[in-house]
Amino acid sequence: MKVLKFGGTSVGSAARMKEVAKLINDNTPKIVVLSAMSGTTNTLVEISDYLHKKNTSAASDVINTLAGKYKKHIDELYSTQEYKDKAWEIVNGIFDYIRNFTKDMFTLFEEKIILAQGELISTNMFNLYLQESGIKSILLPALEYMRTDKDSEPDCVFIRENLKRVMDEYGKADIYITQGYICKNIYGEIDNLQRGGSDYSASLIGAAINADEIQIWTDIDGLHNNDPRVVDKTFPVRNLSFDEAAELAYFGAKILHPTCVQPAKSANIPVRLLNTMEPEAPGTLISNETEKNKIKAIAVKDNITAIKIKSSRMLLAHGFLRKIFEIFESYHTSIDVVVTSEVGVSMSIDNTKNLDEIVSDLKKYGTVEVDSDLCTVCVVGDLDYANVGFEAKAIDAMDDIQVRMISYGGSRYNITFLIKAEDKVKALKNLNEKLFNIK
Repeated sequence: MKVLKFGGTSVGSAARMKEVAKLINDNTPKIVVLSAMSGTTNTLVEISDYLHKKNTSAASDVINTLAGKYKKHIDELYSTQEYKDKAWEIVNGIFDYIRNFTKDMFTLFEEKIILAQGELISTNMFNLYLQESGIKSILLPALEYMRTDKDSEPDCVFIRENLKRVMDEYGKADIYITQGYICKNIYGEIDNLQRGGSDYSASLIGAAINADEIQIWTDIDGLHNNDPRVVDKTFPVRNLSFDEAAELAYFGAKILHPTCVQPAKSANIPVRLLNTMEPEAPGTLISNETEKNKIKAIAVKDNITAIKIKSSRMLLAHGFLRKIFEIFESYHTSIDVVVTSEVGVSMSIDNTKNLDEIVSDLKKYGTVEVDSDLCTVCVVGDLDYANVGFEAKAIDAMDDIQVRMISYGGSRYNITFLIKAEDKVKALKNLNEKLFNIK
């Protein structure tokens, strides 16, 4: 059995849903994981924001506008009045449920309930369309098997046991439809796997059933060697190792969620990135196989801030770095890149929510400097130290760009540059030319 995940763009209209239905109808068993239709989650966030601000009138206007869009989607999707009525009854019931939140106190708990409705709508609509088309499918409620633990991490044992139970209870089918992104937490409350979490859902489901393959369907032919939004003549990378894919996803490759690869890697299940607009294209295959002596791709991560701590107390002292890192941990702030010397340590972060408090605490240990408006550029491939000259090629491409930090050797798969945001496009083009001989 395979697991196929389709993102919001892939199911973003009635026409796209019809194409996905054709694509999956091949008489092979599969679980299909769907995101909300494109734009829906952003609108649900807007509704929640109005409700937090107690502006129920504005929230109601946005709810009604979104409901009107779905009424149009339903009219376009189904060919019979019977199924138009069935779909509208479900979808309008969900919008009536959302409207109830305009009458009472609104907290983060209610917000997460509202954010879950997008996936519930898309999966119900899609499942009904399959039924109207004569395709047997079963809708599996993700909220009955997808759960996080006390640390807000997926409870893989619970997911495996309860997914099997739910599949047995709902009966056998070649096609199961389920929601991505949404889950329940350890307290039984509706929660989610964070934005982009449908990829994570698909990987967790694939690991839980020991799938033959996990497919992530988007609107681009696989993961490209560079950012096609700013660099011309990029090309799809046909094969990546899990470690290479994880580095690219973490450092900015938008096609794949950073957390997606770990469950698949642990279960040794290949992940294939495919294009709903060009279903015959080979896409990108991610597996435990590694191509030796090859640079694969470049990724960029925006909105980076660098923090440098200088202190003579660091010289020959043990425990200094632990104290520094504990400050970041206390504010739940992840560090991207770290570079150290005898009397200083520089780090980059992308979450500046608690930056002022972090800097204040760091000043207990040394002089602190903060640089903003930066980005990290990450070159990924087989960058083992034994491959003489690979890192030199990357560094040579940056010879006319100011580099704030370089990180190399922490992983065998990447070399990372921290540069000014204004130099991003130039750096990506330089690297494309030097590493892939593309001008």
